[in-house]
Amino acid sequence: MLAIIIPAHNEEDFLHRCLRSAVAAAADPALEGESVQIIVVADQCSDATERIATRFPVITLTIFEGNVGAARAAGAAYALGLGARWLAFSDADTLVPNDWLSSQLACQADAVCGVVDVHDWTPEDTFVQQDFSEVYFPKEGHRHIHGANLGVSALAYQLAGGFQHYASHEDVDLVRRLEQSGASICWTAKTKVSTSARKSFRAPAGFGATLARVRRLVGLPAGGEDGISMQSVRTMES
Repeated sequence: MLAIIIPAHNEEDFLHRCLRSAVAAAADPALEGESVQIIVVADQCSDATERIATRFPVITLTIFEGNVGAARAAGAAYALGLGARWLAFSDADTLVPNDWLSSQLACQADAVCGVVDVHDWTPEDTFVQQDFSEVYFPKEGHRHIHGANLGVSALAYQLAGGFQHYASHEDVDLVRRLEQSGASICWTAKTKVSTSARKSFRAPAGFGATLARVRRLVGLPAGGEDGISMQSVRTMES
């Protein structure tokens, strides 16, 4: 069995599109009928996120951590309990391609780090988009790490100790420990997902925060969530 794990915190504006893409990926003929379980981890949701999830063939876990690392870890633990051999992680504002899972498996590695594209640049984000294209290089052998596009075998995940309860950089931390454990990692541009450039980002130092930093540099409103002050921002490699 394969598992797709999607953490979600107040994602009513994005989740339905995300889950449509995940369901399509689970039905990819290249998987040759292997079962796929999609797991949504609803973390401290006060909107319609959980109701939207019930419209799809997914398992919804409810937690109250307010922590993306904890949400990914909870989804992984549940998937492992079901006997999943491969864990694929994405985000609720992200669209995965139909061949996402089969492309990860085709890498024949312990873990797969893919790349991202942005599907909702606005006209006011022209300079942000330009800056992004100048510093982000989605090519084979890249060193970008995105929780929105990460796959790992159950064995390698467990040997590395799994996701830690970090509010940001939980993906980078896991990949570094995978490297330390001797896991083989495929850094590929063949598995590309499409994510959001939204200003109401969730992780205080995640991809959305990186875009917020660029917006500030070019004099645009940076956005954020719940008045969070940006104290640190990951580079495009994380």
